[in-house]
Amino acid sequence: MMIFGLPAGVIGMIVLAGLGVGGVLYALFFTSIENEQKTAKRLSSIKTQSTDSAARRAAYDRANEGAKRKKHIADSLAELDERNRDRVKDAARPTLKKMLQQAGLKVDLRTFYLYSMVTGFVVTAMAFLFGVPFLYLIGVFFAAAFGLPRWAVSFIRKRRMKSFLEEFPNAIDVIVRAIKSGLPLNDGLRLIASEAREPVKSEFRRIIEAQQLGLSTPEACARMYNSMPVPEANFFAIVIQIQAQAGGNLAEALGNLSRVLRDRKKMKAKVAAMSMEAKASAAIIASLPFVVTLLVYLTSPGYITLLFTTNTGYLILGVSAVWMSIGVFVMRQMINFEV
Repeated sequence: MMIFGLPAGVIGMIVLAGLGVGGVLYALFFTSIENEQKTAKRLSSIKTQSTDSAARRAAYDRANEGAKRKKHIADSLAELDERNRDRVKDAARPTLKKMLQQAGLKVDLRTFYLYSMVTGFVVTAMAFLFGVPFLYLIGVFFAAAFGLPRWAVSFIRKRRMKSFLEEFPNAIDVIVRAIKSGLPLNDGLRLIASEAREPVKSEFRRIIEAQQLGLSTPEACARMYNSMPVPEANFFAIVIQIQAQAGGNLAEALGNLSRVLRDRKKMKAKVAAMSMEAKASAAIIASLPFVVTLLVYLTSPGYITLLFTTNTGYLILGVSAVWMSIGVFVMRQMINFEV
């Protein structure tokens, strides 16, 4: 049988010879091929391991960095909390000089004591003209010289704090808008120091002056609590301090603070409305002795004038005034809620 002009036996021998040569070549190069495959597998596994190791190392570094950041923030908060406790302790019992500063009165201690003495003498002279005995004039003098001026300073101080809390959230909103528009924090503070209403304007002007003297912005903001001892000023200083140490979105933080301050204001208004009934009852009870005294004087003047013309009557009035003051103080503490 002829295939391609060659006998079939020759063709079979050629095929067998080719297969034999191929088998010999495969046998010779099998080891090198297998080694190349193993080498490729090893390289692939090494690359995978290095990639996984780098990923694990990066994840570990991120976790470590996050832990360090959290620890730094926790340490900062602990330090701020310790400072705030000291400031709150000092603000709970302010000296007379601090009270004058917090009330916004530009009066030194010497002038204040001079005004107190003048007030004491004037009130004592008026009491003497009304016929108060000499023994009681001493008590009137001390009450008018040391009690009345301090009460006036405390009243002005509380009214100034109330005005500050009314305007402070609006000032923070202005700072937030300034930061969002691209201005730095210091420009926002200067804007409040020049455009805001009193007493916020004066307090932020003190911050700018402290910065001009070399203090940093967090330190200057922290000093505002000394002249305006309200929790809201302390919150503002804490936000600035944390942002300066740990970073973050200052506009968002101040925006949240403004929202918190407005919620506190609403809560205070709600508490005041709920306690208004108790305050009205306390006012009625406190005014009853004076109303009864007036009515008795109009109907029976000779019966009630003994309280104002005899030593026993003066003693009864003094004791009654003391007990009445204690009762008013107790009622005030019962209906005075801190938010």
